[in-house]
Amino acid sequence: MKHMHSSGGQRGIALIEALVGIAIFSFGVLGLIGLQASMTKSQSAAKYRADAGNLAGELMGVMWGDVGGNLVNYGGDSCKAYPRCAEWASKVARTLPLGTSRVAVNIVQPGPSWIADVTVELRWSQPGESANVYRTQTRVQPQ
Repeated sequence: MKHMHSSGGQRGIALIEALVGIAIFSFGVLGLIGLQASMTKSQSAAKYRADAGNLAGELMGVMWGDVGGNLVNYGGDSCKAYPRCAEWASKVARTLPLGTSRVAVNIVQPGPSWIADVTVELRWSQPGESANVYRTQTRVQPQ
């Protein structure tokens, strides 16, 4: 009778082993889900940084093509009234989440062979994150 009693005490061990195995598997799956969420977040952040760089480069190209005295129309509040700059600013707002732009044009050397320093600053923020800033500067002058 003792033999029957001792085998009855070990009947639930397979169930406990199965539950422990399921718990370990569940923690592994949760870890993979967290890793995937982190990778997606990093990938989105990298995409927005690349978009910001492309947008800033695009504006610089537009400005280089429009150097016939219109350069001051890109700086500050003038951008909203100048069609080329306003179109670009609306593209920034559409491309970057909560995207805003600021362009500063500083004429370093006025006159016929003028030189201007141009700073383009883009800001955006993803939901639940702090604000991001991309800033670039170049010098524009006629050839």
